[in-house]
Amino acid sequence: MLPLRALLFDFDGTILDTETPEYETWQIICAEYDVTLPLAVWATGVGIGVDENPFDPYRFLEENAPVSVDRTVVKHRRAALFAERLAQEVPRPGIIALLEEGREAGLLIGLASSSGHSWVDGLLERIGLLEWFPVRLCADDVTHTKPDPELYLRCLSALGVSADEAMSLEDSPNGIKAAKAAGIFTVAYPNRVTALLPGIERADIRVDDWGAVSLASLAAIRNPAISPLGETK
Repeated sequence: MLPLRALLFDFDGTILDTETPEYETWQIICAEYDVTLPLAVWATGVGIGVDENPFDPYRFLEENAPVSVDRTVVKHRRAALFAERLAQEVPRPGIIALLEEGREAGLLIGLASSSGHSWVDGLLERIGLLEWFPVRLCADDVTHTKPDPELYLRCLSALGVSADEAMSLEDSPNGIKAAKAAGIFTVAYPNRVTALLPGIERADIRVDDWGAVSLASLAAIRNPAISPLGETK
């Protein structure tokens, strides 16, 4: 494996936990209609772009509710609940420190997200991290989103590095599958929702507490003979 030259980040659920508020919002709405939304059902769409997501929560609600469902009412209710919860989210623990450590090590930094630019760029700006990601590949830029590897392959190309020179950070099984299919060493950093999903174990390593690890320690696991700066030990 070549010396590490680039860090590639997923966005939703990894940098900012947008997935837990989304799931909790739909749980609330479903409960209001006497419907249970199991995590296993919701999980089929985690990490996948909107256009390719196999799970439609509106259709799920309509098919399971004992009463008629007005989509317009549900959309307004969902938007208000989600906005309220999302506004409370900040970058996940360890993300800013990892970015800073990567920059200090001279690594290239990229982002590969199954969400669109308007969503990703807007939230990155809101949390003050937009300038950290000059290379951002989103759903708008590709034909297929995760678990297809296209986003990661395009990100590698934009950064001018090979898969053997990169490390990815993902929170979901679909994201991990995409990164691994692109040939990238992948670190799983699951959130409150994705931590419960099967498939997280397919990552090369799992991190639950960034207080116990660093970029240097992850790079050492990735290739024990090479430091984050690419110096042979």
